[in-house]
Amino acid sequence: MSAAGSLLAVIPVAAVLLLIVAAMPREAGAVAPLRLAVVRAVLLSGAYAVLVVEVLGASHTLTRGAFTVAWLLFLVGAAAAAGLRWRRATRLGQPPAAAPVPVSAAPAVSTASRPVPVGAVVSGGGPDVSAPAAESGAPAPAPTRAGRGFADLRAVAVDAWRTARPGEPLLAGTVGGLVLVELLVALLAEPNNFDSQTYHLPKVEHWVAQGDLDFWPTAIHRQVTIPPGAEYLLLHLRLLTGGDHLHNLVQWAAGVVCLLVAARITAQLGGGRRAQLLTAFVLATTPMVVLQATSTQTDLICAAWVACAATLVLDGLSRRTGWGTLLGLGAATGLTAVTKTSGLIAVGPLLVLWGLAQLRLARSRNAASTDPAAAGGGGRPWPVGGLARTVGGSVLILLVAAVVVGPFLARVTAEFGHPLGPPRLRESIPMERHDPASIVVNALRIGHTAFDTPLAPLRRAGAEVIISGAEAIGVDPQDRAITFGRELFPEPAWYPDEDRVAFPLAGALAVIGAVIALARPRRIAPERAGSLRAYAVVVLTAVLLHTAMIKWQPWGNRLLLYAVVLAVPLAGLWLDTLLRNRAGGRRTVATVAAVTVLATSALAGVLALSYGFPRRLVGAGSVFTTSDWDTRFLRRPQWADEFRWAATAVQDSGARRIGLVQQNDNWEYPWWLLLRQPDGGSPDLVALQSVLPERPPADPSSVDAIVCTGNKAACAKLVPAGWRLEFRGYVGYALPPGR
Repeated sequence: MSAAGSLLAVIPVAAVLLLIVAAMPREAGAVAPLRLAVVRAVLLSGAYAVLVVEVLGASHTLTRGAFTVAWLLFLVGAAAAAGLRWRRATRLGQPPAAAPVPVSAAPAVSTASRPVPVGAVVSGGGPDVSAPAAESGAPAPAPTRAGRGFADLRAVAVDAWRTARPGEPLLAGTVGGLVLVELLVALLAEPNNFDSQTYHLPKVEHWVAQGDLDFWPTAIHRQVTIPPGAEYLLLHLRLLTGGDHLHNLVQWAAGVVCLLVAARITAQLGGGRRAQLLTAFVLATTPMVVLQATSTQTDLICAAWVACAATLVLDGLSRRTGWGTLLGLGAATGLTAVTKTSGLIAVGPLLVLWGLAQLRLARSRNAASTDPAAAGGGGRPWPVGGLARTVGGSVLILLVAAVVVGPFLARVTAEFGHPLGPPRLRESIPMERHDPASIVVNALRIGHTAFDTPLAPLRRAGAEVIISGAEAIGVDPQDRAITFGRELFPEPAWYPDEDRVAFPLAGALAVIGAVIALARPRRIAPERAGSLRAYAVVVLTAVLLHTAMIKWQPWGNRLLLYAVVLAVPLAGLWLDTLLRNRAGGRRTVATVAAVTVLATSALAGVLALSYGFPRRLVGAGSVFTTSDWDTRFLRRPQWADEFRWAATAVQDSGARRIGLVQQNDNWEYPWWLLLRQPDGGSPDLVALQSVLPERPPADPSSVDAIVCTGNKAACAKLVPAGWRLEFRGYVGYALPPGR
């Protein structure tokens, strides 16, 4: 990465930081206001990034210059907004950053020991009035002099350290340490995720080479049919920096957002500082989160958008939603849809909860302002205005979401006649049977894989019970209608691999927290019992819908990551209650049990970061001892030299236009790296096969050379007569006579 690329990459970061200042809530009583500002800033930035790609793609100007101008304009706008926010705060005598309460800085006060005021309700399109800070377990901070924002933040941090309960600094330090080490790994490791080699990163390279978003002939349909939201973000870094050296930072940033938002959700549900730290700790030490935070996968990005939607919805349970939050909900919905459609399984129920809460608030307000005698002896008249406002808000959310995801869906519909893509995509992942017996079997298999442990006898016993039970109720446990591809259940998932590692500890804690939140919510959050139970119902609904809609697959655990992020706040709340509401010997037992679970969780997170695959700190394949090229091939080490061998032969031949022969799950990305032009420009790679009916492949006679992966026989069929074909294991090439 060049020095100029490094400087350009700073522009989006600076813009987001300025937006956080500009997006700070005006009310000092907002729940976790700094985290709310982060949510607003990342949603606005994410939507802007997607729309920039769509607009520049439509105008065939996906270039570094165009993206640089776009981000400079955004930076100027963010700086102007931050300046206005600062001046407004100065006039009011309060700095814009005076009120934030970071996850590790809220005073250790439990909501169970004092009343929590009810959030205010506002009408019209003005700014939202957030619920008081007491809902997060912290008293509202006192106003301070203007211009002392950073000093106030430092004072809050010092006070938090001074008043911290035993264990809280350790929780915060562990979370911070993991995040920083993950950042180091993300910076040192080259992208080496399997799917990224096949379609995530080739997709980005095709856009760069074309200068637009038009579909292209390809044998790998996922390059054009899978929602591209995460790759849109990678495209910004690719064009600004000229390479892929910072690609891992997108998921790392998404992981940080997940931690912050999950902690805010805990605060909104009545959790104090310790509950928020416990939530962040459990989530940060979950191996799937640890491993994906250094990857070019897409699951953490999807989870971050879903979590942002969830925290905005929770704000709407206690107050009427203003236009700004409606736009945020629309952006979160659209960004989820354009990143990974499975995330909508959770966003849908969340929006339903928001709509019901808004109707309830409107009706309550209308009833309070109506004379009981005129209301027919105390009955509540239906609030026509409140209904219209809720319906209008819902329409606005959907419109904003359509603006974000609509262009991609329009291209897919035009290409395949269906917004969800070709039949092979619509039938491969979604469940094709929905009878109760099949859904139960699918749910049990998903649960078995999600809760897998290194205890092989336990895994085998559980799988045998599920298989026997499935056969007893007339369901084939390997039925293709409920099983992805040709995969076979069961499949070990305990090993710390980014694509399939299980989450038994976080999952078990979340299940316990959800059960108690549903059955005895006042035990966890006495003043927020209704909101807590409603949220638990939404999380449970999302999980049930997931098991009813998504087929079992060995790597299905990562598809559940959005649900894990939503559910962990329930675990944090329950753990805090466990540590708080015990007396005598029972308290000692509860404390020992909680500490043991947390220590085990920390150990799992540290081991995943140290020895996880395919990026690790120590052992074979360490990011400190493995070369950049070999790091890219840790999934398939034997292919590293084969790709280089073929690419060298093709380059030495002087070939310019190069044909690709590959199958649906083959690696394409190494060709984009190895066959670049001498000036760093994209190689002229064209597919000699195509699964897109309207996009015919190139004629083999029109290319100067052919590179192949996978099947030698399939390659030989496309090589023109008289050409020389060489193959070495997985990789081959073909050259015409005389080259």
